[in-house]
Amino acid sequence: MRAARRRLCSALIVAYGLFSLYAAYTVFLRPRRPAAPRSHRDRHGPRGFTDHVALGNEEWNPWDADEKNELAASQQRYEANLKMIKYARSHLEQTNLRVQIWGKAAIGLYLWQHIFGGHLEPADVIAQWREGSQNAGKTYFSFLTGPSVVPGYFSVEAEHVVLVLNGREPAKIAYATQWLHYAQTLMETRKIQHVAVVLLGNEQCNNAWIQPYLKRNGGFVNLLFVTYDYAFVNEEDIFQWPLGVATYRNFPVVEPSWSMLHDPRSYLCNFLGTVYKNSSRETLIKILKQDGLDKLCWIAAREQWQPQETNESFKNYQDALLQSDLTLCPVGINTECYRIYEACSYGSLPVIEDVMTPGDCGNSSAYHSAPLQLLKTMGAPFIFIKNWKELPAILEKEKKMSLQEKIQRRKKLLEWYRNFKAWMRQKFINILENSFLPSDKG
Repeated sequence: MRAARRRLCSALIVAYGLFSLYAAYTVFLRPRRPAAPRSHRDRHGPRGFTDHVALGNEEWNPWDADEKNELAASQQRYEANLKMIKYARSHLEQTNLRVQIWGKAAIGLYLWQHIFGGHLEPADVIAQWREGSQNAGKTYFSFLTGPSVVPGYFSVEAEHVVLVLNGREPAKIAYATQWLHYAQTLMETRKIQHVAVVLLGNEQCNNAWIQPYLKRNGGFVNLLFVTYDYAFVNEEDIFQWPLGVATYRNFPVVEPSWSMLHDPRSYLCNFLGTVYKNSSRETLIKILKQDGLDKLCWIAAREQWQPQETNESFKNYQDALLQSDLTLCPVGINTECYRIYEACSYGSLPVIEDVMTPGDCGNSSAYHSAPLQLLKTMGAPFIFIKNWKELPAILEKEKKMSLQEKIQRRKKLLEWYRNFKAWMRQKFINILENSFLPSDKG
């Protein structure tokens, strides 16, 4: 359908160009008909008028100046039309990369709606099939997602594919490999030329299963964008990707408002989440209670993780972000968590426990500041602490801050987050174009 619309638009532009050229021919090149002979009455009009208009053998044409002006205007329109046709043709030529994104993990919604600012139709989040499209740089992007998007049962409308997958646990990996095998079949039958993968990686960076699929290892995947501090990130064909917000819980795209920026907030800080046994989260709760700081913060702890929120609990969580100056971000299985990005969405400054968690995550050849290398590299204006014993001093400082100081801090945070998403979008586009269109390098 999109290809047909594109062909129709091209046909309309060509038709308009041909019509303009025909009009120019009519005005400038087609032989003029001889003027009709003047009537007897005209030849013998009043003598004074005849003497006035006769100049040798030529007769004066009172509309001659208007005709010259019209010819000049026609010439200008003709040249303008030629320029428009050339511009339209060059625009069509510039958008010379078509990329189809298959969103088979919730992180794909963060890519499309939050980073790309794209829309999906239908808007219903539980729809079986959702799609969107946009032009960016030299690339036309289309996005497909939903349960009805299954291998072999949708139209592959581009030769370049971005596959968004979940590789957190064995069941998700098994599903992801089905899609990789489908993409590999399309590659082998020459129906697609390039494949990139955006991967929700394992929280302990156990991503060895994806390595054989990479082109560098004899596979077919040209590019890998992966979450968390994966040690194999090299900024050549493996790139770190932000975890983003919990789109699987339908966390929305939040548009900053005047009140979000300027209104005083009721709480110094918030933490709504699961408190695991023998974790630093237990330490955090004890410190808050010992100093009575829990009365100044919105605290709602639970003992078991819940994959889905009720409408009430989700609203409470959003209200807590909106009504708190700080959002406390203790480590879980990984240091990076959805809460960091969700706090940024509401202008609540993240206070992050800056420690490495067990597993294979860590520094790479490209980054040396794990954890949270991507955010640190981008100059995230967060508060990083090594121990929650530092929190009481931070909250004491918060008490002394004026509203105006907090407003300026919110503006800085929201502006940074907006720029961060824009930078990730442009980086993603550049990497795809440089890899899929090698002739355009340099």
